[in-house]
Amino acid sequence: MVEAPDSLEPIGTVQRTRTGREATEPMREDIRLLGAILGDTVRQQHGDEVFALVERARVESFRVRRSEIERAEVAGMFDGIDIHQAIPVIRAFSHFALLANVAEDIHRERRRAIHLAAGEPPQDSSLAATYRKLDAADLDAATVAQALAGALVSPVITAHPTETRRRTVFDTQHRITQLMRLRAHGHTETDDGSDIELELRRQVLTLWQTALIRLSRLQISDEIAVGLRYYQAAFFDVVPKVNAEVRQALRSRWPDADLLPEPILRPGSWIGGDRDGNPNVTAGVVRLATGSAAYTALGRYAAELTALEQELSMSARLVAVSDALTALAAGRDDGARADEPYRRAVRVIRARLTATAAQILDRQPANLLDLGLPPYATPGELRADLDTVDASLRANGSALLADDRLARLREALRVFGFHLSGLDMRQNSDVHEQVVAELLAWAGAHPDYSSLGEDERVNILAAELSTRRPLTGDRGELSELARGELAIIEAAARAVAAYGSPAVPNYVISMCRSVSDLLEAAILLKECGLLDATGSEPYCPVGIVPLFETIDDLRRGASILEAALDLPVYQGIVRARGDSQEVMLGYSDSNKDGGYLTANWALYRAELDLVQSARKTGIRLRLFHGRGGTVGRGGGPSYQAILAQPPGAVNGSLRLTEQGEVIAAKYAEPQTAQRNLETLVAATLESTLLDVEGLGDSAGPAYEILDELADRAQRAYTELVHETPGFVDYFLQSTPVSEIGSMNIGSRPTSRKPTSSIADLRAIPWVLAWSQSRVMLPGWYGTGSAVESWIADGDGRVEALRDLYQRWPFFQTVLSNMAQVLAKTDLGLAARYAELVGDEPLRRRVFDKIAAERQRSINAHKLITGQDDLLEDNPSLARSVFNRFPYLEPLNHLQVELLRRYRAGEDDELVQRGILLTMNGLASALRNSG
Repeated sequence: MVEAPDSLEPIGTVQRTRTGREATEPMREDIRLLGAILGDTVRQQHGDEVFALVERARVESFRVRRSEIERAEVAGMFDGIDIHQAIPVIRAFSHFALLANVAEDIHRERRRAIHLAAGEPPQDSSLAATYRKLDAADLDAATVAQALAGALVSPVITAHPTETRRRTVFDTQHRITQLMRLRAHGHTETDDGSDIELELRRQVLTLWQTALIRLSRLQISDEIAVGLRYYQAAFFDVVPKVNAEVRQALRSRWPDADLLPEPILRPGSWIGGDRDGNPNVTAGVVRLATGSAAYTALGRYAAELTALEQELSMSARLVAVSDALTALAAGRDDGARADEPYRRAVRVIRARLTATAAQILDRQPANLLDLGLPPYATPGELRADLDTVDASLRANGSALLADDRLARLREALRVFGFHLSGLDMRQNSDVHEQVVAELLAWAGAHPDYSSLGEDERVNILAAELSTRRPLTGDRGELSELARGELAIIEAAARAVAAYGSPAVPNYVISMCRSVSDLLEAAILLKECGLLDATGSEPYCPVGIVPLFETIDDLRRGASILEAALDLPVYQGIVRARGDSQEVMLGYSDSNKDGGYLTANWALYRAELDLVQSARKTGIRLRLFHGRGGTVGRGGGPSYQAILAQPPGAVNGSLRLTEQGEVIAAKYAEPQTAQRNLETLVAATLESTLLDVEGLGDSAGPAYEILDELADRAQRAYTELVHETPGFVDYFLQSTPVSEIGSMNIGSRPTSRKPTSSIADLRAIPWVLAWSQSRVMLPGWYGTGSAVESWIADGDGRVEALRDLYQRWPFFQTVLSNMAQVLAKTDLGLAARYAELVGDEPLRRRVFDKIAAERQRSINAHKLITGQDDLLEDNPSLARSVFNRFPYLEPLNHLQVELLRRYRAGEDDELVQRGILLTMNGLASALRNSG
């Protein structure tokens, strides 16, 4: 682990030029330095024998890539390895993955700086490039104002079983990044004079001596804390900055339009509110999640006000102040600061914030000041007082001061309010049905709701929603399930009352398959005081969001929505939401249901249908994309993914889930967070205001081609996953999916129900297991067969697909993302996992199908794109694959070895820990494994 190899072998058929080598040499130097420091640390901490084993594994892994030795020779190094030796080897390669991530991130910053310094045009996916495109489009103010009414870009942070890094690891990696950033700028010492390399060695040692994972099962409270970390790490600084910049840029172009009166960028969260299949989410957890978020927000404001009070030291003997500022300062009589009105005014604000915290929080942050003043009723009241300070500064020659900390605080308050981030609630429609049936029976409204047909259900539910009468009084006789569900929704109602309606913006219905599924959720919200559909002014602070997940549900989603909107009572609910309806699309389960190409096309078709339904019914549609980090769960580059949406689907608003290692990769550092958040906003603006589909009048024929390809892809996928005898056994034995569920990885069970059915398995372990075993099946299987068979059925079909690839961003993105996954697939390593399958005929039958389909998919990509190399359109990933993948080899071999022992009955706790460490290390290295 001393250094990366000096020779650069080709990936596939791509030969790297000297220019390419020179461009990446700084990154390679960073990798060499960090690898050398890590190697020294391993030797110092564990001796020459362990270090020699790590080095031998590294060297031999690179020899495998150069085809100098057989893979079995590397695997043989770990046959029967003592677990006390295996653990430091696993940790060494896992830590290298973390350090390689740092080097790659720094290199991306370096390359962007070089492009900027060279005066090159701004790169696509940057806001600067988007502004150029908008200027060239010559849009009128009315069009822009209409399109961006209610604009929202919301990355929603969700929990993930492999993103379990402890805070110390998180913070240490951050310090290493800061040191490497200084070094990249030519520094050899830190600001306080410390030698950078010595500090790097200190931090790597700290990293090495800190456990990567917890010994106990991850609790939801841990996941909540991890999610909130990103606010201190980046969001508090970056989100207000991006909002202010975008608002200023758009208003300077269209000054007559009051654009973006509310912040466009507003992060959200699912952590602590998503109880679909997770019995660990309780009313207490909802209270903890919403309360911790509010605590984080108010704690930040209190700290900023404390600093602001020290900074605004201006004397009334030297500067004039406004009457409003004088009146605000009068709330604090302080003789020692009689001539410092700004300080007194800020103390009043701080004291009222203190009273607010005492009123709404379960625990109190630091930097508070109790002066017995009244609390703020809303964030708007606090913002008004800050506006008073701002206006006085600007009117009296102190605009420079107003543009500093105060401006950042005002902007932060606009977006974060008292709630920090909106916590979505989610539950499965089957649970809603059980609880509503029980409530209706208890109230005497109907004894057996579950036995009714859809029309009868809708009639009963609509009638109940048309009255204010509650279904329950004393809930003592309700089941534990019903009491628990109502308690959770009541906790959400408490959060709305305490922190404002943005605290719980949405209630998502998993597996929504009918109008009654929508109305059942409405009944529960009504029961807890979060919905009143009666009268001329309906009340519904929490939006009801259907989640269409399977292929069939996606195809029926628009008709379900239209049927709901035909009901006067549901029309009233949507009217209470400003005639806005959000719909969530499930990328994960649709993929698991029908395969990669079929799911992607079903999602596209569903969006087209929903857009048409929105136009027909006159509502404003907002789509929420349930994407995972990996391509098999809707992942891939966000900019291209957003531009690949069908016309009208973005419409100024976009919500999408962010999961797992992707969260840390995007948002753990201010610079990378700003870049990635700008990318989301840039793509949203372009998709809303520009024609990006590129098909024009030929859209119909293009859609027909994809209809046919999707059907064929689904048949191929279904034949393997749902119809091949023994496939479930193969999956369970050839991947670590069972261990994901048994080794305390994450707070959520791996299945919605206690079965081994693929249908009941959660999408995260489904994709994670295939990623760990390096098959990556959810990201490509079925596409090759579809293309091959479709082309064989007619003349001119290759040219038709090539034409679509050239003109259609959707098709480009589908093939590009598939190529990324195929490039990360390694069937040589997958074959090692297949050896864990005891039934040899089953092993050969399934593995041979997988291998043949992978080759067909590679052939299809090459035929359509004309690219010999899978990563020709993604040089940064090509560099990453080339530089880091040999370091994954030992982790995979050790995982197989330890899985074999564990399944053979070796119950040593270190064996289990070793398996978990390999999972964590591979997830960090792949960066989008689940």
